[in-house]
Amino acid sequence: MKKVRIGVIGAGLRSSLAHYWHKPDGESEIVALADLSEERQAKFQEKLGTALFLTKDYKELLTRDDIDAIAVLSPDFLHEEHVIACLEAGKHVYAEKPLAITVEGCDRILDAWKKSGKHLMVGFNMRYMSMYQTMKGLIDSGAIGDLKAVWVRHFVGFGGYFYYHDWHGNSKNTTSLLLQKASHDLDVIHWLSGKYATKVSAFGSLDYYGGEEPNTLTCPTCDKKDTCPEYVPHTFTECAFREEIDVEDNNMLIMELEGGIKASYLQCHFTPDYSRNYTFIGTKGRIENDDVNNKVYLKTRKQNSWQELSDVVYEMKPENGGHGGADPKIAQDFIELVLYNKEPLTTPFAGRMSVAVGCAATESIRNGGKVVEISQRSTIKQN
Repeated sequence: MKKVRIGVIGAGLRSSLAHYWHKPDGESEIVALADLSEERQAKFQEKLGTALFLTKDYKELLTRDDIDAIAVLSPDFLHEEHVIACLEAGKHVYAEKPLAITVEGCDRILDAWKKSGKHLMVGFNMRYMSMYQTMKGLIDSGAIGDLKAVWVRHFVGFGGYFYYHDWHGNSKNTTSLLLQKASHDLDVIHWLSGKYATKVSAFGSLDYYGGEEPNTLTCPTCDKKDTCPEYVPHTFTECAFREEIDVEDNNMLIMELEGGIKASYLQCHFTPDYSRNYTFIGTKGRIENDDVNNKVYLKTRKQNSWQELSDVVYEMKPENGGHGGADPKIAQDFIELVLYNKEPLTTPFAGRMSVAVGCAATESIRNGGKVVEISQRSTIKQN
């Protein structure tokens, strides 16, 4: 195989990845799209500037000989069905996170992957951001000594816009936003520490969104739109205060990782700003990121060496491409996985484990904060 011919399922926000795969004169090319909306189909094809096979039925992609791989970019609750169907049809698969919305669903995907003999890659693009790769390098180098604690704060300034004006706000579609939104962060905690969570206790609630508005209400038709702080005029317009919303918008997790490392994760969806703040503390010092100013700080403590005499600030260089330059990198990694069997930065098991922690934390939240053990049933444990 000299070129990967890719079919896409879902022309939503993450379909922007297709731009990086569509290189008709290169090693990959988008050849087909399945999406229920003809309008989205037309816009997708127009952006790529190439005639594609278009369909509303994703199963039509599975039988086509001119498709080698499929990018599953559909809503979360469809990932399990779509990924398994693609693998069973003999296609390589790029799966957007979360891998599924239940641990059992992830395990069924991993079983199908092992049987298929095809490649499966999970879309954890934060592993490809230079900021977190810098932090990974510092931790692995021993700059902060033995890692003992992880603190993560996630200020989701666009939480309402991205998660409470559409299907994300209902748990039947997402389980909770600890899968959809936190899956990145939980994976980064696992990846940077080199350890998986073994148990979790969590508290959370729906403190701002949701309410008593009818489920059919949309922002453009609402008589409160001139004064509502959550009014949006386009794209996602379902009322953020409708009755069906039942996923927590304010969450706090404490976790114990393998080796006894303590970790915490805080997520709030009604903050005024958008930022992820990571702190990793070891026996010789700590590192902390500032993603607003694109910096990573290394601070050292007394250790009877020259290293205690200075702190270091790392400034991230600007990169082109979506998500701080991560999207073109992760897209290329998928192509090199399929063409050359080059292992990417992510693994299917890592995708499963972020879901496992999110599900366990959700169970804890909805049962008074009880401690929940993290299942590692799969026999293909990888970092």
